[in-house]
Amino acid sequence: MEFPAYLATMPMHAITEIHGEPGLLARFRLEVEAFDEPARERLTAALDLAAELHRDDRRVREPYLNHLLRVAIRMMHHYQVRDVDVIVAGLLHDAVEDHPAELAGPAVPGDPTPAALAALAARFGPRVARLVGAVTNPAYDPGRDRNVQYREHVAASLDREPWARVIKVSDFTDNGVGVIHTVGPKVARSAAKYRPLVPVFRDLIARPDTPLSAPVKRHIFAQLDLAEERFSAILDRPN
Repeated sequence: MEFPAYLATMPMHAITEIHGEPGLLARFRLEVEAFDEPARERLTAALDLAAELHRDDRRVREPYLNHLLRVAIRMMHHYQVRDVDVIVAGLLHDAVEDHPAELAGPAVPGDPTPAALAALAARFGPRVARLVGAVTNPAYDPGRDRNVQYREHVAASLDREPWARVIKVSDFTDNGVGVIHTVGPKVARSAAKYRPLVPVFRDLIARPDTPLSAPVKRHIFAQLDLAEERFSAILDRPN
């Protein structure tokens, strides 16, 4: 498939709408050209595993892999991340949460999450597994509000892992700023879930130990402003 020369400058949701998964894969390959060969091999292996695990998953109108590609591309292009472990963890950030049994292997008794994280550690290293673990949602108490528990988990887990903040804010940007690219009841549900997280991310990204440059942090703050505008437009409609 032929892609325009300006693919590297296109917004990611525009690539998604016009060129779909093949366009995002091409954009991903353009971004990884900046890395050396061993890094490219690790990134390709992580992408292959993500594609296999999420092969049947959908996000409303698109393959789930599109979301994972956008999270990784955003970190490389907009956040200027060159830490391969972080990008690998970004590609696999939903693997343990969504497909723990496939990662853990057959006949794992009880909760497969520890075995799934161990499998990631064996394949990509313990740091990747730790980062994925930090952005993996735990089992929630059915007697408490899920969204409240989600926010508590995000704040607590990211407090301890500065690089996990980078992965999670890219994920949040795709889900939050990108909420206008979805349809149906999920729009309002997502806005209600994510809106209270805006100040949480502002605090986390502003911290001195968050390993991003000042210009990148300003870019993220602008994206959080945009997310808040969109959540308000969805949730604060006049009666």
